[in-house]
Amino acid sequence: MNDVLRDRIRGAVLGQAIGDALGAPTEGMTRAAIRAAHGRVTGFLSDDPAGTDDTEYAALTARILLTHGPGLTPEDVSAAWERTLTGQEGGFAGGGFSEMEAIHNLARGLRAPATGTDNHEQWSDGSAMRVAPIGAYCAGDPAEAARLAGIDAQVSHARDGIWCGQAVAAAVAAATVTDDWRAVVDAGLAALPADSWSARLAARAVAVATGPGDAEARYDELERRIPILHYPWADVAPEATALAFGVFAVVEGDYVEAVLGGVNIGRDADTIAAMAGAMAGALRGAGAIPAAWSSRITELRGSCIRATAGVRLTELADEIADAVAHREEQQA
Repeated sequence: MNDVLRDRIRGAVLGQAIGDALGAPTEGMTRAAIRAAHGRVTGFLSDDPAGTDDTEYAALTARILLTHGPGLTPEDVSAAWERTLTGQEGGFAGGGFSEMEAIHNLARGLRAPATGTDNHEQWSDGSAMRVAPIGAYCAGDPAEAARLAGIDAQVSHARDGIWCGQAVAAAVAAATVTDDWRAVVDAGLAALPADSWSARLAARAVAVATGPGDAEARYDELERRIPILHYPWADVAPEATALAFGVFAVVEGDYVEAVLGGVNIGRDADTIAAMAGAMAGALRGAGAIPAAWSSRITELRGSCIRATAGVRLTELADEIADAVAHREEQQA
């Protein structure tokens, strides 16, 4: 494996986690509220920043994928979630509804895909938030990334919840092998069923993001035209995924600005920044992430998933890169 691809795989994994940690304090806020409280956020708002459930579920996803590889099945994911999560002592700090209901369903004997359909959070962004490792593992193969993301998602999601995870995974896979931010967006949009809520909203976001006006005007338009304000929560997958593609496109895939766009747009800011960060990190590489950020988000705390405590992100990214290199050697 060449050094550039290894750096991009690191960029995807670290980029997701750092975006998550940067966006955590502005989650649930509007752009106006963020400006009133903080001005424009340009770095960590906490003296002790950490990733949320987004990054810990991404680490769990990576571990399951590294164990089972391309032969991953919904039963593999169900078994791993049951083994890791159903017996966990203590609360799942910050855990989303979709994941908590999936864990409950597993505990009462269901398996994927029933665990992802027998709940009311089929379309949350809980799948899309955790698939950066899948995209990195499938470097250069968006279709395979979408396939594996669809298998992973079934434990907790259905329909748009699955499709949005597939879009982010496909975009990350494409980003690892291109320098063209448009190719990243195109790969993500291509993974969405054409006549779906997710596809329509993502296409609208990209059209706004690449339309007239300066960056701030386009962020204003994204906030006006994308959020589903009649729903009391901000974790709707079509909304958050569309905003992630939108902020990524506004800044043409620049890592710092894509992540800060997600942080400052509010709504499900940690997840939006995590998704945009995964795509931009894969596109620009870990070298594009400021050292002042990457030096502070290095090891997971296990706040939501106890089993992820102590996971070191760079080591996890390198395990994924080693698996990719091994697969390349086998195919040569």
